[in-house]
Amino acid sequence: MKIRKGDTVLVTTGKDKGKTGAVLLTLRDKHQVVVEGMNIVKRHKGNRRMRSQGQIVEKPMPIDVSNVALTEGGKAVRVGYQFEGEGEKRKKVRVARPSGKKI
Repeated sequence: MKIRKGDTVLVTTGKDKGKTGAVLLTLRDKHQVVVEGMNIVKRHKGNRRMRSQGQIVEKPMPIDVSNVALTEGGKAVRVGYQFEGEGEKRKKVRVARPSGKKI
C-alpha cells in the first residue's frame, strides 16, 4: 500500500468527495485507511452499569485505499517508487509521479 499513517490525502469518491484529511490508521490486510474527520458514523452505546446512561458516539470508519489519493501542494498525485544508493545502502523511496519529488 502506497499510503501511510500521517499522509495528507484527498477523498476521490463517496459522501466526503473533495475533502482532505490526515491518515490516522492503515489497515494493510483489508487495503483500507481511516482518515481524520471523514466517513463519520454514529454508533449507539448501551449503558454499562445499572444507573449509567447510554450514549451516541461518532467515530471515523475505514475507507478503501482506492478511494483516496495522496496530495502534494493541494493536488492529488500518484505515487511511485525509486531506489536510492547502491549495494547494501540501497533504499526504496516514495516519489510523486508528476514532479518526481520525494514524499
